[in-house]
Amino acid sequence: MTTANNIITKTSISSEISADAIPRVAAPVLDTVRILVVGDVMLDRYWFGDVSRISPEAPVPVVRIERREERLGGAANVARNAAALGAHCGLLGVVGADEAGAQVAQLLVDSSIHSYLQRDEAISTIIKLRVIGRQQQLLRIDFEDAPTEVVLRDKLTQFNALLPEYDVVILSDYNKGSLVNVAAMIKSARAAGKIVMVDPKGDDFSPYAGATMLTPNKSELKRIVGSWSSEDKLTEKAQALRAELGLDALLLTRSEEGMSLYTEQQVLHMHAAAREVYDVSGAGDTVIATMAAMLGAGMPIGDALITANRAGGIVVGKLGTATVTRAELFG
Repeated sequence: MTTANNIITKTSISSEISADAIPRVAAPVLDTVRILVVGDVMLDRYWFGDVSRISPEAPVPVVRIERREERLGGAANVARNAAALGAHCGLLGVVGADEAGAQVAQLLVDSSIHSYLQRDEAISTIIKLRVIGRQQQLLRIDFEDAPTEVVLRDKLTQFNALLPEYDVVILSDYNKGSLVNVAAMIKSARAAGKIVMVDPKGDDFSPYAGATMLTPNKSELKRIVGSWSSEDKLTEKAQALRAELGLDALLLTRSEEGMSLYTEQQVLHMHAAAREVYDVSGAGDTVIATMAAMLGAGMPIGDALITANRAGGIVVGKLGTATVTRAELFG
């Protein structure tokens, strides 16, 4: 079993890695990696249609819907990405006692994800509805409610009961109310020797203190540490935050600039893979799921970074929340 204490090597490195100048990393054994994803569960709905005219009622396009798709979103998309790579994955989250919640449960079965969904009768399942015309997103409509306190207490109890069954924990925070107990979850998981990875949100990262790795994007990090004028300033701010929160590592995803990994011993900059960007939605889910799977399999953190960067480069070339397969990543 891989634990949180052996993923960082004792080397002192500050370097840049070109995405186009490195060989592919050898594929690890992933079917023995056990990942528990906890967080805000959503249902992503896509309505595809044809746009041929402007509405006479308002200056907006009229979309005639021709096809509909439903996909796992939020924390469920993280789990879907981990499962697509071949890891054994479980999902703990809250949905409503409604049709959308039942659809999420079925999609988990279809994706071979073990479901620990809590059904909250007082809320509706979070839905993100995207209207697509001519392969472009025209509109997104969000439906969301925060889980009730009773369900969240039950969720924390179930989390502690599930911990012995998993090696890696991913806490996927979309700031929708499912992770109000995140500090207690991190404390329990780290005490049990688990790798704990967090995709953070909000204006305060202090509840994530003690995690193994945080994976903010640029805008999320700027909300916490402010802007920076140079790479040296960014490194200074990122390392100060990492030390303040007691993290083993901070992984900054930087869109077209690639990724930067900060640990006590090293700073690694990974250039973005050179490919056309089609849709960035869900790319962060793919990155954290890939990092978790690779670290859970015992891959060195530098190789895990290279692999996660490649996965992110592949998934942004797909429409909507998508996954990367093992064959795409290592084939």
